[in-house]
Amino acid sequence: MTRVLIVTADIGAGHDLPAELLAGGIRAAEPGAHVVVADALVAAGRAARAVTRGGAETVLERAPWLYDIQYWLVARWRPSRALGGALAMALGARGVRGLIARERPDVIVSTYPGATEVLGRLRRAGHVTAPCASAITDLAALRWWAHPDIDLHLITHAESRAEVLAVAGPGADVRHVRGLVRPEFEDPPSRAAARAALGLPASGSVVLVSGGGWGVGDLAAAARAVLAVPGATAACLCGTNAGVRARLARAFAGEPRVRLEGFTTRMCDWLAAADALVHSTAGLTVLEAELCGTWAISFGWGVGHIRVNNRAYRRFGLATVARTPAELAAALRTALAAPRPRPPSIAGLERAADAVLALTRATPRPGQ
Repeated sequence: MTRVLIVTADIGAGHDLPAELLAGGIRAAEPGAHVVVADALVAAGRAARAVTRGGAETVLERAPWLYDIQYWLVARWRPSRALGGALAMALGARGVRGLIARERPDVIVSTYPGATEVLGRLRRAGHVTAPCASAITDLAALRWWAHPDIDLHLITHAESRAEVLAVAGPGADVRHVRGLVRPEFEDPPSRAAARAALGLPASGSVVLVSGGGWGVGDLAAAARAVLAVPGATAACLCGTNAGVRARLARAFAGEPRVRLEGFTTRMCDWLAAADALVHSTAGLTVLEAELCGTWAISFGWGVGHIRVNNRAYRRFGLATVARTPAELAAALRTALAAPRPRPPSIAGLERAADAVLALTRATPRPGQ
């Protein structure tokens, strides 16, 4: 029986969902496998959770400038980057080692960059002997997502390969995989079918406004920009942020062209139904929009790793970046002028679950 440990973190939905999907894929590929999904911050202990998770939603919503400073100190500025790694080890290494000792995995997969950094350092020191993989769901800003001592890097964007190799080394095993987004994105519904399923207007433009799992970013400004387009509907996804949803409900009370939704598991339908996405937090949602043939615009929260991802979106032509409401209005006009063609299906890519299971067969090691 293969024992798999997947470590994630409750920071929005961008880490937990890929962990759950990967766990399901492994169980489907090997029904007898023992798969555990664990929150690395919980395992690391109260101090690590307080530093990393405590108050994070408030900081992201009300003081993004503080997050920007934290990110650049920990991930981008070389003199303090090593200190950030040492702090991660001091706060998290003992708890993560304890989790590994309890689970005795044959392979460990991280969907959270902080956990990946700790695992890489533990691997280098010889404290972890099970092979380790990193499941990378961002396009860029991958300094902590990748590590020279991680055995396998799974990427959701083919364009991420060069940066992963620059961090992990030219000989790193990097695989472009599927299975870290919901399987319906391999064959999304038509726009008409998705709109009918969601009760959206069959005609006219529909723009999805999303602040990620925590509903961050300037959703109100994005919705106002959509309403400036004659006949357009703004569908605002507020995630788990009840406060943002309530504020938007007050701001757009009585406006029939604004629809508010909370956290949803129907992202494929929403993205397939929309002509364009206005999104604030990068990550998998922009990739999912591409798979559905929906134009993506990054707006409303260009700080920290989002700033780096925005540069990559421009470089690779994967999304438009709007820094002001005026730029957003222009980007919407361009996006709504013509539909975005859907890319080739990702169904032919290697499954992330298969790559992880193959790692245990290629490098058999005793469980811990």
